Formats: sequence, C-alpha cells, structure tokens
Amino acid sequence: MVTQGLRYAKFAWAMAMLCLALVALDAARSEADSVIYYRRDEQGTFKFTNRKTSSPQYKIFYVFKEIMRRCPNVNKGKVLELARHYSRIHKLDERLIQSVIEVESGFDAGAVSSAGAEGLMQIMPATQKDLGVVNSFDPAENIEGGIRYLRQMVDRFGTIELALAAYNAGPSNVEKYKGIPPFDETRRYIKKVMASYERMKVQQ
Repeated sequence: MVTQGLRYAKFAWAMAMLCLALVALDAARSEADSVIYYRRDEQGTFKFTNRKTSSPQYKIFYVFKEIMRRCPNVNKGKVLELARHYSRIHKLDERLIQSVIEVESGFDAGAVSSAGAEGLMQIMPATQKDLGVVNSFDPAENIEGGIRYLRQMVDRFGTIELALAAYNAGPSNVEKYKGIPPFDETRRYIKKVMASYERMKVQQ
C-alpha cells in the first residue's frame, strides 16, 4: 500500500510539473487543435505522444487550446450557482441540470470527450456554433448554452427523457426512431441522469 501511494504521489507530482511546462509552452504558441495522448504500459509507465493515433490504448490528455482552463480546479459551488441562475432563466429544474453536469463531465469544466464534446455540459462543436457559444470551457457560457439547448429539446419533444435522448444522441435520431434511439450508450445515459435527478429531488 505504501509503494502504491508513493507511485501515485510521484505521478501526481509529474502531472503537476507537466501541466506547468505545457502552460509555458502554450503561451508561446497559437491556439491550435494540438492534442497530447497518453497510455499506460504493462509496467505501469505512462507514455505521452502528440501524434494522432487511432489506438484504443491511447486517451486524450489535453488539448492545447484549453490547457489554461484545465489545470486550475473550478469551484463546484460556482458551477451550482450558475446552474441555478440559468435554470431559472430557461425554466428548467436546477436539479435536472446538476444531474446532467454530474453525468456529462463530473463537474470538470475542462472535460473533453473522445467524440470532441467540451466543457461542463459536454457540448459538441457544431452545437456550440448553432448556440453561439464561443468559449465552451467558460463555465457560465457552457452552462447557459447547454441549458438553452436542453430547453429547446424539451420544447421540441415534450418529455425530459426524450430531451435527454436528443441531447445525447441528437434530435435527428429521436425523430428517426420516433422515441428513444436503440443505442445502449443513450439508454444508459438517460438512466444515469434520471437516477441522479430523482435522488436529488428526494434529498432536497
């Protein structure tokens, strides 16, 4: 257990040093879509590369354009405050929005999915453009855009479950299948969000 703890401490220290080095590097370059990938080998050593790879062993470590936003921790209390504020504006239950953020990003404002969705509410670049979201890693802008989009889906499909399906799989798939699409990922997503939502309603 001590050895494992030391390994974790060394890794955390290395990540902090790497983060600082990348911030310095990022300051000297343009905001390109440069990506750092990582994997862990059989010996437990972490390998990093900036070469695009389709290997499932590699995961995205960060994107250069967001490095200044991913290193600092975002205050969860501020996220909840923003969720409460914009939920009232767009007339959605703040507990639903908290559940979406929890499932989508785990309250990580710098989260980037393998599909390219960004920020707290994991908004895809094309959707960001439609919503007029300029900086998806800004908590206020991301939350407002995500809530506004979810409101549109609720108005369009009539129920929270169908709105969540559209949020996850796209409104075209909800229309195509005339209901929740037969995608395991989407059905798991809806179940997770609704379970969190129901739990919050009981607790509050």
